Amino acid sequence: MQEIIDGFSQAFQLIVTLNPELLEVTALSLFISLSATAIATLIAIPLGGLIHFREFAGKRVVITIIQTLYSVPTVIIGLFVYLLISRSGPLGFFGLLFTPVGMIIGQSILILPIMIGLTITALSGVDKNIRDTLISLGGTEFQSIAQIVREARFAILGAVILGFGRAISEVGVAMMIGGNIRGETRVLTTSIALETGMGNFGLSIALGIVLLAIALVVVLIMNLITSGALSDFDRVRGGPQA
Repeated sequence: MQEIIDGFSQAFQLIVTLNPELLEVTALSLFISLSATAIATLIAIPLGGLIHFREFAGKRVVITIIQTLYSVPTVIIGLFVYLLISRSGPLGFFGLLFTPVGMIIGQSILILPIMIGLTITALSGVDKNIRDTLISLGGTEFQSIAQIVREARFAILGAVILGFGRAISEVGVAMMIGGNIRGETRVLTTSIALETGMGNFGLSIALGIVLLAIALVVVLIMNLITSGALSDFDRVRGGPQA
């Protein structure tokens, strides 16, 4: 019990004094996860929209496969990317293994199915009559699609935030692709695993507190988004107030 108390005491001290190693690991984690989320967003939203708005053979199968990939183990993605960018792999000549760029690629692939699937779900939740009504009133297909995306914007943004949360909290890809190299590819999750194994509980707890704080911020943002969505819905349903 005393060891736990001492660990929390040391962790508090490291956070208050802005320990350089703690700040470095946190900054790198945010950079990698935010970059991966940005890349995945640029791919997921247009691709999710394309799948939702277009009818094609096997569409249901494609959506099922995407949803199945929600729970793919991170080590599987790590293995796939490792084989892809290792020296003997097809992209080995880029030298991306054990680099932040390699980690960004891995995390992007990891969260892509989640963000695509949630984008499709968000667009599917919009009233189907909106598109037909706009087209019957003379609107173009582009205008109707833009309106549907606008209606689903809060849910889509929620998908982006969930993708970021998944990226920053994963271990398998970060460990296998980054190698947990100090000052280069060491992030919050891999640092926690390493420092705990070494018995440095103070730093481990401090890193854990920071990771939990980031998770809390993600949840608060999602709650704000949800509140905004509900407020908009109530305002539209209630109509103009006197």
